[in-house]
Amino acid sequence: MADRQQVRFTAILTALQKSGSVSVEALGKDLQVSHVTVRRDLDMLETQGLLRRTHGGAVSIEPLFYEPFRNDRSFQAQVGKFAEEKRRIGRAAAGLIRKGDIIALTPGTTTTEVVRGLPLNHNLTVVTSTVNVAMELSKRKDLDVYVTGGHLHGDWFSLVGPTAAQSLSRIMIHVLFIGADGIDAKSGVSCFDPEEAQLNSMMVKHAQKKIAVVDHSKFGIVAGWKICSTDELDVLVTDSAVTDEMIEPFRHTDVEVIRV
Repeated sequence: MADRQQVRFTAILTALQKSGSVSVEALGKDLQVSHVTVRRDLDMLETQGLLRRTHGGAVSIEPLFYEPFRNDRSFQAQVGKFAEEKRRIGRAAAGLIRKGDIIALTPGTTTTEVVRGLPLNHNLTVVTSTVNVAMELSKRKDLDVYVTGGHLHGDWFSLVGPTAAQSLSRIMIHVLFIGADGIDAKSGVSCFDPEEAQLNSMMVKHAQKKIAVVDHSKFGIVAGWKICSTDELDVLVTDSAVTDEMIEPFRHTDVEVIRV
């Protein structure tokens, strides 16, 4: 019985990761169980802090960590900008993870969506220099989360400086997800903050596989500080608004391009 319940829990949480909400009726059909059973499962998952119950179903938890920023217009504008595209990019990128991987993520809205799509029960280790990522993953008992430490900096809760850099020196990262303010075939991947660029560049050096996750608005932009060259990337995950002309230069450098 417990095993079957765990299978249902995993199915419910996976469905939430994909769409952000689930209904009792749809889950009952998909799982082939009664509505009473589904409601009981949802209540138990809510008690564990893994979802929020609604009338007729449940939705993903919105991190309380963001509560102080709920009325911050600039923060909300950044979160909401191309939100659906970023969600699709994040889920597709998370699908590239294998069981047992040690993954790392640079700060940003799109890499946060990767976090929200991390597969369940894959024995993953997550290395992050971002406080909000650590907070979001605090309820995930199936993950081992490692926070770099360092000086809290900027609007995206990133940790930077010598302490953060030193903590990365002995870590071998299997997969790194790179968010950026700009990506250009000639100039590479870049951001507007020098301290974040320095730490992100160190992550690149310690990573076996590098996956850039950027929406179409970032193409052709060269920010002030370089994270890595285009030829250092293995995969580029972006949205369907990116044209063939925009991605052709990346394919010439043997970067695998995934549009979602």
